[in-house]
Amino acid sequence: MALGLALAAGGALGAPTPAGFVRAQGTQFTLDGKPYRYVGANYWYGGLLATQGPAGKARLATELDFLKQHGVANLRVMVGAEGLSNGYQYRVLQPLQPTQGQFDERIMAGLDYLLAELGKRQMKAVLHFTNTWEWSGGLGQYLEWNGYTGQPLPKNPGYSWDKYRAYIAQFYTCTPCQDAVATYIRYVLARTNSLTHKKYVNDPAIMAWEIINEPRPMLPAATPAFEAWMKQTAALVKSIDPNHLLTTGSEGDIATDNDMAVYERLHADPHIDYLTIHIWPKNWGWFRDTATAKGFPAVLARTTAYVNKHAAEAQKLGKPLVVEEFGLPRDGQTFTPAATTALRDQYCGALFGMAKGNTPASRVIAGYNFWAFGGAARPVPGQVFWKPGDAYMGDPGGEEQGLNSVFDADQSTWAVIDQYSKTIR
Repeated sequence: MALGLALAAGGALGAPTPAGFVRAQGTQFTLDGKPYRYVGANYWYGGLLATQGPAGKARLATELDFLKQHGVANLRVMVGAEGLSNGYQYRVLQPLQPTQGQFDERIMAGLDYLLAELGKRQMKAVLHFTNTWEWSGGLGQYLEWNGYTGQPLPKNPGYSWDKYRAYIAQFYTCTPCQDAVATYIRYVLARTNSLTHKKYVNDPAIMAWEIINEPRPMLPAATPAFEAWMKQTAALVKSIDPNHLLTTGSEGDIATDNDMAVYERLHADPHIDYLTIHIWPKNWGWFRDTATAKGFPAVLARTTAYVNKHAAEAQKLGKPLVVEEFGLPRDGQTFTPAATTALRDQYCGALFGMAKGNTPASRVIAGYNFWAFGGAARPVPGQVFWKPGDAYMGDPGGEEQGLNSVFDADQSTWAVIDQYSKTIR
């Protein structure tokens, strides 16, 4: 029933499927009538590389070729950042929307270029519109634009998690904020690629849209308004673009204080085509400080349990599940590329292995996107955080550079990726 509703809502019921578009059929994806399963990567800055002149485009081409060679042909990418830095150094400094309702054509041209290059290589993009977190502007920027002053920003004096939660929760009752996001979404979906001359809504290089990276109500009291906004935004996207898949960008029930009912309602929406989860053992306190090795058995056990309970929801709803963010620090939690990645490699192998065989999880897991591809970038020796002029890598500016990035030289990790990218398709 859920699949039928999703197709009807998307306008696809009884209509021919355009060639090259990924479809959700039951608990799996198909592409041109064949099963489509993948090991992909997060490459949030992919479009920004194309704005950095010939050197940026050359890096992008080299990295896309590298990924395709390793069977990684699905990339999760940020559409664009919101707002100027205003002295906050940990933000993306090339915003698509410098001020509310004004859009930088250069950033969209970069996304055009990325999509054109993906199309040449028969690769796919999953594009998320906005962000819960401050590093790309996100919901907090819309609040600031609409008179909600005093956003508590990580690493700034006076910041606390409770203050940040309370601040962001206001978005769900801020009508002008929500209107601004809707304007932004309409702007993106109206785009015609300046290079391929394909309308975005007709471009098979796009696999799916995501409403937001890691949606959270933030406070229990905000949950009804949060759900209403997610639902109305999903309906908006599908009303404009019935060709592409749509998902939430959710981390799972951890984002709703372990309330699985909220997660289920978000993904039962007939406009939502598949479920997502993210898994962050370090961020969620599944091991203590640098004791990754000591806590590793518990990390594996909790990861398996987390995947399995969300796989059960996917089975219940009759939709695919994508594990679209996961990562583990390098051994010893050092950030230099010379540090080994034995535990990370084992962790990735265990997660990928859940898609194999004939288990409840394997019957619904349709894809993975590891966090995150760092490509040819490298941390600056002696410097912890990103600074203007540094190369983009998988770790956003407010995170230690090298923390979760998988670099092109991480041979042992690529050996694991190679093994599974070839066997779970």
